Amino acid sequence: MIRTFCAAVLVTACTVSATASAPASASTPQPVSTPGGGCAAATAPPPQPVPPTSVNTLRQAYFCVLDNYYSGPVLDSRALLKSAMAAYTQDLIRRGADRADLRLPALTGDRDADWAAFAKVLGTGDPAALRAAITGMVAGLQDNHARWVRPTPPPQGGPVGIGIVGVSAEQGPRFDPAARPPLFITRVLPGSPAAKADIRPGDIMVKANGVPTVIGDTVNQAIIDVFASDPVRLTLKRPTTGRTRTVEIRKGPITRQPPKATSKTLPGGAVYVRLPGFHEGAADQVIAKLQGKPKAVVLDLRGNGGGSPREVTRLLGAFAHGKVTSYFCQLKGDCVPNRTDDSVPLLGSRLIVLTDRACASACDDFSAAVKGNGLGTLVGTRTAGAVSGPGEGYLLDDGSVLILPKVRHLGPAREIIDTIGVPVDHHAPMTALDLATGHDPGLAKALALL
Repeated sequence: MIRTFCAAVLVTACTVSATASAPASASTPQPVSTPGGGCAAATAPPPQPVPPTSVNTLRQAYFCVLDNYYSGPVLDSRALLKSAMAAYTQDLIRRGADRADLRLPALTGDRDADWAAFAKVLGTGDPAALRAAITGMVAGLQDNHARWVRPTPPPQGGPVGIGIVGVSAEQGPRFDPAARPPLFITRVLPGSPAAKADIRPGDIMVKANGVPTVIGDTVNQAIIDVFASDPVRLTLKRPTTGRTRTVEIRKGPITRQPPKATSKTLPGGAVYVRLPGFHEGAADQVIAKLQGKPKAVVLDLRGNGGGSPREVTRLLGAFAHGKVTSYFCQLKGDCVPNRTDDSVPLLGSRLIVLTDRACASACDDFSAAVKGNGLGTLVGTRTAGAVSGPGEGYLLDDGSVLILPKVRHLGPAREIIDTIGVPVDHHAPMTALDLATGHDPGLAKALALL
């Protein structure tokens, strides 16, 4: 089954498979099939060949949300269908295929009667517009862990892309509306088309395909769609020289290494560990690098997009026992506490955690537990606040997967972290010039604290 606390980001999306992570804890609700809607818990890969998206697929998605989403029992079915129809008609308009007879029927709030009226208006439906309708309906939930994932065959010859896998304004699944200009690149894959074009971390993106990346003092949210085009034309400014140039990049082969923890010893004997995600086995990877039980650990979670709640509680168990790390709350009923994994031996090490606005989902969860339980010091910038609740997957008849949270996440003091994030104890943002020159303000502050 799918159970993940991972948030997709601009250019480094969380990969979702039908056999993803194991339960976070025994208290986490199990996904169930939906008799009314026909969607079922995703426990196996989708069927092959994959059938086309149909009106029945949209019907499944509609009832699946009402039956399985956290607030499904109290959702207004009219709002769901309004979002679906808006996206459906907008897709037709974009393709010059609008229908004179297509309008939203009178709706009553009765979910079955409303669907029957809606389906009658759609008729056989347009597959592309139906896909847009499902996307729009899920987007209307305004939930950073609800999404619709369509099966895509792996490209022949391996993965392709431009190789820019990090930018400064990432905030979980979107651009940070509070991000301060400029927008700059934070990570480039070695050997990728971007690397071969001499694009480096710290390079400031002035324009993408001729569109300014910043409007006034706000990052242009529309830039997120530009990266799907091929080629991509970027106007870049190098902060060390002030030189501006325009480069066109075409997608090409890229090599992604499996996520893993890396470490090094810092001056004074502290151990620095960088953890890119709470992937399966992540906690044990970190713990293995700390077997010498150092007096201090600097855990770098910047850019960590999330993963499994189980890995969070296991890693926290190396720094404290008997602590509540978070709560999973149902719409009606008690909140169930998640606790440190006390089977993990305590390290006895002082903990400093480096965070940023790309520290999302399970990374929000971990950071909130550290701060709320007084387990360490947070340095960097406020986390993403993209932690509505762990998503569970439901298979639709076209082979796609609808991911919906069944519970809501609260911090260790039952506080809401979602949309707000976790504030740091010491503010140390990374700038474009810092990246370009190899300076790390967060690590420098951590060393000063030690």
